[in-house]
Amino acid sequence: MANTIKAKLDTSILLKRDPWLEPFVGSISHRYDLFSKWKAEIERTEGGYEQFSKGYQRFGFNVQRDNSIVYREWAPNAVTASLFGEFNEWNRQSHPMAKNSFGVWELTLPPVNGQPAIQHDSKIKLSMTIPGGERIERIPAWIQRVTQDLSVSPVYDARFWNPPESERYKFKHPHPPKPDNPKIYEAHVGISTAEGRVGTYKEFTKNVLWRIADLGYNTIQLMAVLEHAYYASFGYQVTSFFAASSRYGPPEDLKELIDVAHSLGLTVLLDVVHSHACKNVLDGLNLFDGSDHLYFHEGGKGRHELWDSRLFNYGSHEVLRFLLSNLRFYMDEYGFDGFRFDGVTSMMYLHHGIGTGFSGGYHEYFGDKVDLEGVVYLMLANDMLHSIYPNVLSIAEDVSGMALLCRPVIEGGVGFDYRLSMAIPDMWIKMLKEQSDDAWNMDDVVHTLTNRRWQEKAVSYAESHDQALVGDKTLAFWLMDKEMYTHMSDLTPLTPIIDRGIALHKMIRLLVSSLGGEAYLNFEGNEFGHPEWLDFPREGNGNSFHYARRQWNVVDDQILRYRYLNEFDKAMNHTEDKYHWLSPNDSGHVSLKNESDKVIVFERVGLVFIFNFHPTQSFVDYRVGAQNAGKYRVALSTDEKRFGGHDRISLDSEYFTEPLEWNGRKNFLQVYIPTRTALVLARAD
Repeated sequence: MANTIKAKLDTSILLKRDPWLEPFVGSISHRYDLFSKWKAEIERTEGGYEQFSKGYQRFGFNVQRDNSIVYREWAPNAVTASLFGEFNEWNRQSHPMAKNSFGVWELTLPPVNGQPAIQHDSKIKLSMTIPGGERIERIPAWIQRVTQDLSVSPVYDARFWNPPESERYKFKHPHPPKPDNPKIYEAHVGISTAEGRVGTYKEFTKNVLWRIADLGYNTIQLMAVLEHAYYASFGYQVTSFFAASSRYGPPEDLKELIDVAHSLGLTVLLDVVHSHACKNVLDGLNLFDGSDHLYFHEGGKGRHELWDSRLFNYGSHEVLRFLLSNLRFYMDEYGFDGFRFDGVTSMMYLHHGIGTGFSGGYHEYFGDKVDLEGVVYLMLANDMLHSIYPNVLSIAEDVSGMALLCRPVIEGGVGFDYRLSMAIPDMWIKMLKEQSDDAWNMDDVVHTLTNRRWQEKAVSYAESHDQALVGDKTLAFWLMDKEMYTHMSDLTPLTPIIDRGIALHKMIRLLVSSLGGEAYLNFEGNEFGHPEWLDFPREGNGNSFHYARRQWNVVDDQILRYRYLNEFDKAMNHTEDKYHWLSPNDSGHVSLKNESDKVIVFERVGLVFIFNFHPTQSFVDYRVGAQNAGKYRVALSTDEKRFGGHDRISLDSEYFTEPLEWNGRKNFLQVYIPTRTALVLARAD
């Protein structure tokens, strides 16, 4: 089951790939040694990953074959502990727990008339006394369902989740194959309705999954699933790690969502937050057993000053059990196919990335600012996932550019499959905010899109989900701003602002998809230029849901221009399906970055990509290099009428190469490339 890890790292493999790592071999070997020691310790004490990562079958509530219930909780600082709830009329004394030498409390509740003593979906709570005699009450740490009634209190209630067999969701469909060209649709279930309320798992399954599949995406990344106290936190202030958010419905509905996604060929990733936890005490992990240092580091080391949250102690045996089991739980119980790890930069550095810029110098990645405990946890997590689930997909959200982040652990890497190319969306926003179109620097654009570590796969994206939030702007808003409210109908004149916005929106997304990485990501609604920002209900907006939704009606309306962007996104993804330009085996060759013409030309997987960003100039018989000789035809044009273009390029045109070297390529061909248009040519012979 577990892959073989060598006692000592063979550094010859990584040095062959990257000789610049040679001065840091000692640091890389040291962190690998720490990883190996932890893995050996898990093998020795727990029998390996297989048992260690199934902590949810030992801790929390587990119903036995005879319907007795065993409840275990790690709370070493507690002096006494008892379970109470609706099942015992909230009696704190009737069900005391016993503590073992490891600080684990345990209680077995015998069946009552052959049935579990605690009724399904009834409320429960843990009561403890701590040194000094104070009584504290907590939600069980491993609880699998919590609910919130804001009309009563913002504090969550823990519920015993044990549906009868007839109500348990039965998975019907196999997992799809692991995509080698992930096209990721990042989605938030709660905002996925056009109505002013929280959307549900059921609605997402019925109304959104088909849209994602139809658009040609092959992967979904679900945000805000782990239960979080504050809806407006976007899911990043987690209180109960094993509880899928009840805002959107019961656990069985989430299982159905994932199963139906699989039936459509969609891989499903969970946006997992192991970088920090909500500081809530009554319904979170903070001060769980009255101590400051149970799941987290104590003092300042255990607190994130910007996020106002608690930081895990990745050097603790029981914390590792909790977090690794959390990953295993969502893979086994819900059928997820992998994870996008949030806040990886914070996990890997002692400064958490606060007030720190990264130059790309290797000393930043292997020096005394690195949090070795955090890095080793990520190595253990990726090693565990890839050894138990060979087809798992793991993505790191890291802004630092950490070397070896996406290389296998056995090579001394951290083990992720992909990293997010976070500099790309920042570049586009900076350009749109600060530069006129004729000042765009083609060399800077290409450099940012191609500046990634060799043989470390990257997820490119044109805009982040944070840009959709109130106070920032999406690409569509930066491009078209207030005219989106008045001139996005075919019944209104096509203004220069809307024409420019539609053209550049398509070009930017195609350029990012085709040159920026080995995977591509889009946030829900951005594919059609969603006309409103995202603002969750909060005190500052009167707790309104008006902007906490996705207005699918505007893309479905056949007289609105949003449909053009949607149709292009669909065509782009399906063209990628046909030619696989996201292939990790070909990162592309850029043959032209012409600053005066504002033209970029490159080849990838045999396709020729031509982008004319010039705001006014079209070019006739424009000569572009092509390595492969032959006849070419149009595979995709951003200027098609169905994409809101002007049909200036004939889709029936044929382009023949001439055997003369041009821009370092063996051949050239000549094209008509209108202003603000991108053209993709494919060999026709």
